[in-house]
Amino acid sequence: MMANDSSSSGNFFDSSIHEDVKDYYGRKLKKTLDLKTSACVTPAQPMPAFVRDALKKVHPEVSAKYYGCGLVVPECLEGCRILDLGSGSGRDCFMLSLLVGEKGHVSGIDMTDSQLEVARKYTDYHMKEFGYKKPNVSFVLGYIEALTEAGLEQNSFDIIVSNCVVNLSPDKKRVLAEVYSVLKEGGELYFSDIYCSGRLTKEIKNHKVLWGECLGGALCWKDLLEMANEVGFRVPRLVTASVVTVDNKELLDILGDFRFVSATYRLFKVPEGSTDTCRVIYNGGITGAEDSFKFDCQYTFKVDEVVEVDGEVANILKHSRFAEDFTFQPPGGSSECCRVKPKADVVDPFELAVQLGSGGLSAATGGCCSTQSADCCKR
Repeated sequence: MMANDSSSSGNFFDSSIHEDVKDYYGRKLKKTLDLKTSACVTPAQPMPAFVRDALKKVHPEVSAKYYGCGLVVPECLEGCRILDLGSGSGRDCFMLSLLVGEKGHVSGIDMTDSQLEVARKYTDYHMKEFGYKKPNVSFVLGYIEALTEAGLEQNSFDIIVSNCVVNLSPDKKRVLAEVYSVLKEGGELYFSDIYCSGRLTKEIKNHKVLWGECLGGALCWKDLLEMANEVGFRVPRLVTASVVTVDNKELLDILGDFRFVSATYRLFKVPEGSTDTCRVIYNGGITGAEDSFKFDCQYTFKVDEVVEVDGEVANILKHSRFAEDFTFQPPGGSSECCRVKPKADVVDPFELAVQLGSGGLSAATGGCCSTQSADCCKR
């Protein structure tokens, strides 16, 4: 899967943004409490008990250097090969290495030497803690815009996760393209990140602290949908969203009317399929979702319940690692025995955050376009 455990950047060169991010996360931030906003620590959804138990086994020094904006733990992980983009001190990698089991494998890639130093320092500690005979986790030095140059093979990962990292890249489309390349067919990018209510001004984008705090590089959420489509992913599925608060007055003055949300999306590398609706039955058995599986903010499947889904969702389920967890039926039949879901439309994460009661967002600022940038999502 990887050529080696560390790699230079190859033909990919540092930008000034990369250097600023390295400085911010490698030298200025020493612990989570040093962050100036909640962007990098926003909990996106409740944490399942089995994930909490796994995190308790992570060494305190590793956890102390954790900076993330959501919970990046998708379902059905046993035996999977996972890549963590911007793995930092390795907290999520070690947690995931326990969840995939000794037959699975987790790789972490990060461009900051000091963070990787912490992760490698505690690799043996965690393998002994988990009772593994050999390591199932490794770390590589490199850039998320240049995964193959860092030695990561194409079509080699079942799942790629990222926790508040993609927004730190100056070339987000290239990140998505690289992710698409190293994912297997049927693979998934499951990631939490920060999105803004409009296209940000140059002043905000050039502000080193705001960029380091995951706000200055935030995408307008509709731009994510467009970029994902351009590199080949199916329509991104929104899982959950919550409002990001900024209490620092100096930063608030610079941000003006812009608002931010932490959102978790899942993107699948599957072929185009039929647009016809399909009846599916969740068979149960996924760890942590034995009775009910929340696929995204629109679809939650209960064991043995017949649900009519749109063609997009049916296609994803049929061609991903979830295929064996569902029984598929053709559409039609008595509606009395079937819960019919309408075609799943694209969901505005700001509106979802309001619906979930994460607070502080009015309808006027809940859409993609803020008062500062009324045409933010138009090309």
